[in-house]
Amino acid sequence: MAGTDVTIRPVTRDDAAQWHRLYTGYAEFYRVEQTAEMRDTVLAWLLDDAHTSQGLVAEASDGTLVGLAHFRPFARPLSASTGMYLDDLFVDPEHRGSGASRLLLADLARIAADRGWTLTRWITRDDNYRARGLYDQVAARTDWITYDMPPADAR
Repeated sequence: MAGTDVTIRPVTRDDAAQWHRLYTGYAEFYRVEQTAEMRDTVLAWLLDDAHTSQGLVAEASDGTLVGLAHFRPFARPLSASTGMYLDDLFVDPEHRGSGASRLLLADLARIAADRGWTLTRWITRDDNYRARGLYDQVAARTDWITYDMPPADAR
């Protein structure tokens, strides 16, 4: 939906139904099974000022939420600094091309600068070509390989 006016703002309790729709789409995109209870937990984190996770939404001029971003600070011991970790970034497929992803990333960069955070880091799936096309324009791809290790009792 090119040319849509999009505003970036923090997620609010009033966004719950539309946020759930978007986050369900995000989980489906990454083929992750997710329950309503799991989404409720994440939304509660985002609405809790004491929790480190925070959220932004991209809102079209008609009030429809078209995208979301979830982020949190993380310690960077080697540089003795704090960075921003972008956990989730998603734009509704019907609204891709609206500029919402670029605006979300720009607002995240502004937040990082305002807070004195030294960088914003995220991961994406290797075959997420459309998103990577944008990411390659706004960020530097690293040569780091990511590992996931389950807790000892899950091995």
